[in-house]
Amino acid sequence: MTSRPALDLATLELDYEGFRRLAREPGLSAHEKIGFPDSYREGFEPAILADIVAKLPRLASDEGLSVVDIGPGCAALPRMLIDLCRDRRHTITLVDSPEMLALLPDVAGVTRKAPGLFPKNAAEVRAAAGRADALICYSVLHYIYVDCNLFDFVDATVALLAPGGRALIGDIPNHSKRRRFFATEGGQAFHRAFTGSTEPYVVPHDTPVPGKIDDAVLMGLMQRAQAAGCDAYLLPQPADLPMANRRDDLLLARP
Repeated sequence: MTSRPALDLATLELDYEGFRRLAREPGLSAHEKIGFPDSYREGFEPAILADIVAKLPRLASDEGLSVVDIGPGCAALPRMLIDLCRDRRHTITLVDSPEMLALLPDVAGVTRKAPGLFPKNAAEVRAAAGRADALICYSVLHYIYVDCNLFDFVDATVALLAPGGRALIGDIPNHSKRRRFFATEGGQAFHRAFTGSTEPYVVPHDTPVPGKIDDAVLMGLMQRAQAAGCDAYLLPQPADLPMANRRDDLLLARP
C-alpha cells in the first residue's frame, strides 16, 4: 500500500474556503482537516479542554447555559465540549462551514448548528443561540483575520454575550511573543531540537508583519472590547499545551 504524503501546511491557503476544501478531503485525518499535523494535537485535547474550563469555569459549575463554539472544526475537542454540555445540560451552538458541521454529531437537546462565517452570520448565530453565557473560539482567530475585520469580530462577540458571559478567544499565534521566545537561549534550543539543525534561528526584526497578529493587534482588540463595556484580559497558556511558548489567550468578560 502506498502511503499518502504528509500534509504540507505551508502550501495551504487556510481561510474559510480553504477549510471547506479540507473538510471535503477524504484522505485527511480529523486534525489535518482543521489544519494541524497529527503530532500538534493528538493527545493534547484533554489538557486543552481543562484549560478552557479553567478560564470559563461556569461550563463545569453551572447548568443550562447557552454555549457558542466559533470554528469548532471536526476533531476531538468539539466532541469533548459536546459531551460536557450534554452532561451539564447546556446547549452548544456550533458555528462553522456546512462541510465541517456535517462531520460533527447532532445531539438532541444539546447541539445547534449555525453554518457560515462569523461574524458575517452573527444574526443567524444569535437566532440559534440567543445570548451566550460562554463563547469559545479556539485556534481560529488568525484565520478569521484573513477573511474579516477583527474589530467586527470583537463587536459581534461582545454583542452576543449575556450579562456575566465570557468569551475565550484561545490559542492565538502572537508574532511578537514568538519573536521574544526565539530570541532566548531556550527558544534557540527548541528550534534546534525541532528542526534537527545546528544553525541558529535568525530572529526577525520587531516590525509589523502584514496578516500576522502581534502585541499591538491584541492590545487593540482588548481596548475595543473594553470600550464596548467588557473587561478584557490577555492570558498565558499552561506549559503543557503544544504551542504555549508562542500563543496567547484573550478573555472577554461582560459584567
